[in-house]
Amino acid sequence: MPRLLVIQPHDSCPVDRFGTWLEQAGVRLETCRPYAGEPVPERVTQDGLLVLGGRMGANDDAELAWLGPVKALMRRAVEDRVPTLGICLGAQLLAAACGGRVEVGSGGIEAGVVDVQWRPEAAADPLVGGLPGPFAGPSMHLDAVVELPAGATWLGQTSAYPHQAFRVGTAAWGVQFHPEVSLATYRTWADHHEGDWQRWQLDGAEVVDQLVRRSDDVARGAQALATRFAGLLREHAAA
Repeated sequence: MPRLLVIQPHDSCPVDRFGTWLEQAGVRLETCRPYAGEPVPERVTQDGLLVLGGRMGANDDAELAWLGPVKALMRRAVEDRVPTLGICLGAQLLAAACGGRVEVGSGGIEAGVVDVQWRPEAAADPLVGGLPGPFAGPSMHLDAVVELPAGATWLGQTSAYPHQAFRVGTAAWGVQFHPEVSLATYRTWADHHEGDWQRWQLDGAEVVDQLVRRSDDVARGAQALATRFAGLLREHAAA
């Protein structure tokens, strides 16, 4: 049974449905919660690494001392070719750790279900190659990867934000969208931003309704992604 180290940066961003799908695929999850004071390991000793989202920014090292160790862990995982997946903040941390750049996005908040268009480079990718396209990805972010690390492979984009999916090295991926999120969790995120929707010129209820209306497409693609990632973990464990 492959083991997966899960870094959860915030209590509002659990592994959610991704955890269920990974466990169904035979993966054992071991979760580290640095926001609760749990120490971040220096190296991944498990068969893979998953870094989830959070409300902080990838550049908030001065306020959150554990962000630096998370980035160092991800950088080491890339060097060790450990299968790694960063989701939303996790993707931004992966980019920042490896020399990319993360800033507040010029396009404003990207929320609801976005259609990720796969680039030609995605066709042969071991994680996303052959996944449904356009890929229905739940989204809610203001920060974005504005420059990929040198040598990274650009895999997916949306009209608002180009760097929706990318690979660093041979075995580390970042996705700006949230394949893990359930409707219940997404509602809590929308409620948290209740005072912001008017300023962002968006309807929070409509944002949630997008996930309701497209739930089947979202689940189909997200479970396929989780199953693919579990397969990479098994291959790494066997090697």
